[in-house]
Amino acid sequence: METPYRLPPGCIEEKFTRSGGHGGQNVNKVATTVQLRFFTRMAGLPYPVEQRLRELAGSRLTADGDIVIIASEYRTQEQNRQAARARLGELLQRAARPPRHRRPTKPSYGSKLRRMESKRRRSGVKRDRNFRED
Repeated sequence: METPYRLPPGCIEEKFTRSGGHGGQNVNKVATTVQLRFFTRMAGLPYPVEQRLRELAGSRLTADGDIVIIASEYRTQEQNRQAARARLGELLQRAARPPRHRRPTKPSYGSKLRRMESKRRRSGVKRDRNFRED
């Protein structure tokens, strides 16, 4: 997991459970699904990054402020562990990037003229509909 911050030990917890769905007898015997829990408060992230992380987490955010990522797409525990950690790393990288500052812009003079001309044209079409004499 490649993250822009050094995470202290203990801020990630992994639990392994049995997978559901297809897979035959193997599904009933082997705990391959990974439930990765990331404790945001213990991670020591800067406040703005932590806030962006909480926004990006969406439904993966618990009431305690932890982020839970579940990975069960692979048949082995190790592959699912790597997938969950990769997702967490990607989430942390996105949160570490500050949003771009938006410079407010105004429509150009030409675009205003084109808009007004199209409104005039459309208005004329509608006006002509009302005064038809059949």
